[in-house]
Amino acid sequence: MGYPESLTDPSYTGQILVLTYPLVGNYGVPKMSLDKDNLHDFFESGKIRVRGLVVTEYSENYNHWNAEKSLGDWLKEEGIPAITGIDTRALTQKIREKGTMLGCISFQEKKYEPVHPPDSDNLAAEVSIKKPITYNRGRKHIALIDTGCKENIIREFLKRNITVTRVPWNQNPFELKQKFDGVFFSNGPGDPAVPVETHETMRECFKREIPTFGICLGNQIMGIAAGAKTYKLKYGHRAQNQPCTDLETNRCYITSQNHGFAINEKTLPKGWHTWFKNQNDNTVEGIKHSSKPFFSVQFHPEATPGPNDTTFLFEKFINLL
Repeated sequence: MGYPESLTDPSYTGQILVLTYPLVGNYGVPKMSLDKDNLHDFFESGKIRVRGLVVTEYSENYNHWNAEKSLGDWLKEEGIPAITGIDTRALTQKIREKGTMLGCISFQEKKYEPVHPPDSDNLAAEVSIKKPITYNRGRKHIALIDTGCKENIIREFLKRNITVTRVPWNQNPFELKQKFDGVFFSNGPGDPAVPVETHETMRECFKREIPTFGICLGNQIMGIAAGAKTYKLKYGHRAQNQPCTDLETNRCYITSQNHGFAINEKTLPKGWHTWFKNQNDNTVEGIKHSSKPFFSVQFHPEATPGPNDTTFLFEKFINLL
């Protein structure tokens, strides 16, 4: 199922996660250890990012050779409310009818007044690192703009012998005393219109014509920086089975996704075109410049959890460096 990866995905910041898988918690939670690059083994960040968890059936007993604690204990340690015994497939059907909505997990009968949507906050600033970090490998060197980066994205670059300097969401990497062969814009939570400093960094990349690649929020920010508009999806795209078609090859890939906004295709300016489309609702899942080395995708080629059918996109970017 991949709940350790999903719960620590920074893109879920501000959200209650509802799992339709019928049994959750049966393999526990591994120890949150660091590898040689100070990245978290088995996790996508160093803490739980969701605001709440809803499951149908929670397994009180867990069994796995690598488990250190139960899912319930982990949630309690981090102060994350969760609830079991909910028909999550019925709840999913409600969301499919009404669209994404504000919600809460309550442990008492009480009427709650609506609060402002978390998307209106600068969630990218909340989850980004505070100062640059460099992961040395050699070969080529990229700047990674962290608006809530999943750590497996960094792993994908490192295992391809790419040196990565991870930069805060609001810092211009070209002001650092380092030479970069390309710039990558990460995934992240919230409304892509909010982190305006990141838009400016993307525009600087366009001006320099440096190879630039974006994933998820990075895709939306690339669209905005190019001059397109974004909009909030009624449902959003979540989970690990979203079909996306490469319009250049007409090949369909099964992808992992986690986003609530999309690029308005009609607003793409001259010189840009739609690269991938979602087979379920025909929304934009990737854009590309017609002649410059700029491209992005809405889905997660690094997976974790999910299929890794599209990891070739990392090679595509590296070949441009």
